[in-house]
Amino acid sequence: MSMNVNLTPRLEDMVRQKVAGGLYNNASEVVRDALRLMEAQDRLQAAKIEAMKLEALREDLHDGLASGPAGELNIEAIKERGRARLNQR
Repeated sequence: MSMNVNLTPRLEDMVRQKVAGGLYNNASEVVRDALRLMEAQDRLQAAKIEAMKLEALREDLHDGLASGPAGELNIEAIKERGRARLNQR
């Protein structure tokens, strides 16, 4: 697939310098490598976010377990409170 991309003068100079430095044969290689790097950074960021979510879940689980046994669950009382709230509207 062919694509035209407009770059700022600074980015255009950067691409030219990379090609002139000999590490890349052309601008397309520079852009492909930059996009691969961006993709890797995106994956790393997503992994960090998932790790943070997992840690928060572990903390919540720990807090729940540390809070002791659950009290008695009275469904009728819960329903009654819900009905009372609805009637207040």
